[in-house]
Amino acid sequence: MILVMVLVAFGLITLYSTSAWNGQVKFKDPAYYFKKQFFATLLGLAAMLFISRMDYHIFEKYAVWAYVLSLILSGLVLLVGDSYNGSKRWLSLGPLSFQPAEFAKLAVILFLSKVISSQKQKRKGGILSLVRVMLLILPIVGLVGTNNLSTAIIILGIGVILVFVSHPRYLPFLGLGGIGVAFIAVFLGMESYRLERLAIWRDPESYEKGFQTIQGLYAIGSGGLFGKGLGESIQKLGFVPEAQNDMIFSIICEELGLAGAAALILIFLVLIWRFMVISTHAPDLFGALAAAGIMGHIAIQVILNVAVVTNTIPNTGITLPFISYGGTSVLFLLSEMGLAMSIARKSSLGTPDRSGKIG
Repeated sequence: MILVMVLVAFGLITLYSTSAWNGQVKFKDPAYYFKKQFFATLLGLAAMLFISRMDYHIFEKYAVWAYVLSLILSGLVLLVGDSYNGSKRWLSLGPLSFQPAEFAKLAVILFLSKVISSQKQKRKGGILSLVRVMLLILPIVGLVGTNNLSTAIIILGIGVILVFVSHPRYLPFLGLGGIGVAFIAVFLGMESYRLERLAIWRDPESYEKGFQTIQGLYAIGSGGLFGKGLGESIQKLGFVPEAQNDMIFSIICEELGLAGAAALILIFLVLIWRFMVISTHAPDLFGALAAAGIMGHIAIQVILNVAVVTNTIPNTGITLPFISYGGTSVLFLLSEMGLAMSIARKSSLGTPDRSGKIG
């Protein structure tokens, strides 16, 4: 709880600092992005506290339906979805809009945890069974990957991690890794702009679209050891486009320096470690896999975002959990935190119940 609240507070503060200029220029309100994120955060915190007090086995019962719903919503995006900056990723419900891909991450975690735990109970834990498990999520990977390759990679990564932690042998995963790389290669070749991103990554100065990457690196380099100070970034003044989204880590580096960026990464590392502890102490396999899936989700997304911002890998449009602007993202992330807390309460890490016994 403490780690999550620290990340939420840090995210809101840095979001306001990063987005104030964009908000003033576009909407005549420097707090425009902050207010929307704050509202979504309040909803997310309420969901987190509510879910944390529930028995997480309830989600096991409805895991398959959650996965089916994610397929339906992802399909609707392709048919009637809203586009923003050339990407069709949103569904609108009156004045509200949300990204079904964010819900799909949580749905896949619950769905795979249920399927794998059911197979283990029936003593069907062979590598072929686990391959079939991976095939089950290919429909959602394909639907999401049509317009959002980065989220498709995250979902695929979550699947690989859950299969990996549920199987005692390591060698078969080399083959699964090769299949995953081939699958991603096919997606890269389906759209020319994805191949263009590879070229931009290799030589951003030779392409106009490499502007964002270069300006982000300028922000990181100019921050030095301790940064220019909170709110003192120059690159957020239009040089880094939409700085409050995927590239917010570069502004953190500029304003808080290497020390601030390292502190943020350390908090994420401790949070990931806590998920591992919760997973190993979970009272049953479903709880252990669900906690491991949440751990994998956060770890993959943090690693990929930092790698993109530092131009270690090609730009894939991945947000930084709890920090980047995105109401749907923070709502479902906090819901996942509530699920992890619910598992912890039922494990040997839990607090005493009314009878005085550990849950």
